[in-house]
Amino acid sequence: MGVVIADPTAPGTDLVEAVELAREAAQEEAGGSPVGEYVGTQAEAGGAVTHLFEAGLPGYRGWRWAVTVASAGPGTPVTVSEVVLLPGPDALVAPPWLPWTERLRAGDLGVGDLLPADPDDPRLVPGYLGEADPALDALSPELGLGRLRVLSRQARLDLLQRWRDGDYGPDSEMARNSPDQCLHCGFYLPLGGLLSAALGVCGNELAPADGHVVHAEFGCGAHSEIRVDTSPNVPVAELVYDDAELELLPWPPVE
Repeated sequence: MGVVIADPTAPGTDLVEAVELAREAAQEEAGGSPVGEYVGTQAEAGGAVTHLFEAGLPGYRGWRWAVTVASAGPGTPVTVSEVVLLPGPDALVAPPWLPWTERLRAGDLGVGDLLPADPDDPRLVPGYLGEADPALDALSPELGLGRLRVLSRQARLDLLQRWRDGDYGPDSEMARNSPDQCLHCGFYLPLGGLLSAALGVCGNELAPADGHVVHAEFGCGAHSEIRVDTSPNVPVAELVYDDAELELLPWPPVE
């Protein structure tokens, strides 16, 4: 006959059966709000047991009262250690917290707001590592290094893709319905440096993209080379008959 060794960390039966004691503690904490149905138990470290009840508090849908009970050992009174509200699997909870630097989105910055750049911002590199962009070299004075930091190559590639996918890129609805591209427009002002091949600024005050950075393959109905056919819609006959004067002829004709 084998010997059964009890698990010393298993919760005692008296703790598991202390459902009513736990409910009374939850009801006292809930005040006038009713305590809902019993959900079950979960074992805690040190042999304690937590009893779970549905919470009936307004605004706490899916939350539970968690009442932890414990004792000093077999034959000793069961006491309540803690009563707290915990979210259940279907509880309505706040989204995970994010630092403000990760919560910012384009357009969040208002008038008077300050947004300092992170010292380790991967989009910026020291000014002397401008990667031989002629536009950046022109900004450096004869003495000194010029700006402390400039856009890295990867940051420029990212912004090129971002602006290409934006409202003024070749895939926008405006560009798809345009008769020609900005690259061939007289109002198109290319950017300097390595971005000049793909990006520019619209200088047409009557265009929807006036003053915005546009992709060279963007286009709109205000293109400088658009020609509208001003000829009349009704064709004019080459031979014109003047019916103001009529010559009457007998019928049937006289031989």
